[in-house]
Order: sequence, then structure tokens, then C-alpha cells
Amino acid sequence: MGGMPLLRDGSEVTIRELTPQDAPVLAEAFEQLSRESRDMRFLGAKVRLTSHDLEYLTDVDGHIHEALGAVDVATGRGVGVARFVRPSARAPVAEVAVTVVDDWQRRGLGTLLLEELNERARAEGIDRYTALVSGENKAVVALLHRIGARVLNADASAGTVEYEVKLPAAGLGPSLRAALRAAASGQITVPRRVGDALTSLLDRHVPPSTGS
Repeated sequence: MGGMPLLRDGSEVTIRELTPQDAPVLAEAFEQLSRESRDMRFLGAKVRLTSHDLEYLTDVDGHIHEALGAVDVATGRGVGVARFVRPSARAPVAEVAVTVVDDWQRRGLGTLLLEELNERARAEGIDRYTALVSGENKAVVALLHRIGARVLNADASAGTVEYEVKLPAAGLGPSLRAALRAAASGQITVPRRVGDALTSLLDRHVPPSTGS
């Protein structure tokens, strides 16, 4: 981590753990997402990231909550994030998500991010990932079934399905590599615990309507 790998098109990026100082970079990267990508990643319209959102998303401990960001060396702009969130300090499972801004997709950035994240996850004792998918996204649901991902939970009211994929002993492995194609293009959403935390922040910090 911290090197400057080259992507398939020759673009150079730096990949490192996010810190609170990266909040402006993350906010700018969010602005580069299309409306469709935002809707898919956040399971609904998310117009902007608030200061409280950004605090949660960048103040990570590397153990329960890890987030690795990719920065374009040429411009200093944030272009991707890979994140895992586990339910407790000793849990061997973590929710995972990869976000790559729209005009940086299909360059191999998602693969690089997930490879780095896998190394961190294995070092922390994680052996499997879960991912949350919109049940309406038939193509991704079919892909996850095809690679043998296990269904953990189907929430009809929320329209989501949660899948589990084993983390290989090294590298990405064929199943995780296939799932990455969906994750990097925004088909797999932010981890449920991240979404819940952002919702909690919204509920806590937005003043209630006074009505009329």
C-alpha cells in the first residue's frame, strides 16, 4: 500500500488508507458519480455527503472499519474507494463494497483496490465477505448465483438481497474477481452498516420539520 501502480491505460494512482484529512477528496469523488451510480450504491437517492457522513466514512480504525482510497497522481483527485466493515472486533466476516467513479471504470482500478483490501482483511482475520445488492438488479443477482455466492438474507420490504463470498487464501480468486465487475461499477452497494450509520447521522443531525 502507498505505491503508485499503473492501470491498464497507463494511468497512475496512489492507494492508501483514508484519514479524516481526505474528507474533501472523498466529497469531490462523490460528485463525480452519476445519478444512477449514486442510486445503486446507496440504494436510493443520495444527493450529497454531509460533513457528518464524511467524518464517518474517513475516520476508520483499520480493524473493524477499513477504507482504502485511490487518488489520481496526475490531478490529486479521488477516483475510488474499497471498504470493509465487520460487526465486531473478532468477527471473521465483513461487509465489503468497492466504488470507482464513472469515468475510471473498466481500467482495472477496482481490481487493484480489492486486492489491497483483501490483504488488509486477511491480516485482520477476515475469511469471508458479505455484499448487499438490490433485488431488482437481475443481472447482478444472476452473476452472484453463478459464482456460487450464498444467500444470507432477502429483505422483501427493502428490496435487497445479502450474499456471502469466501475470501481466497491469496489474491482475488475467480469468484471474487467475477463479483468485482459488479462491485466496481456500482452494482453492489455501500455496506449495510455504513448505510445504517449514515441514516443514523441523518436522523440525528437534520432538524425536524416544523410543519404548518
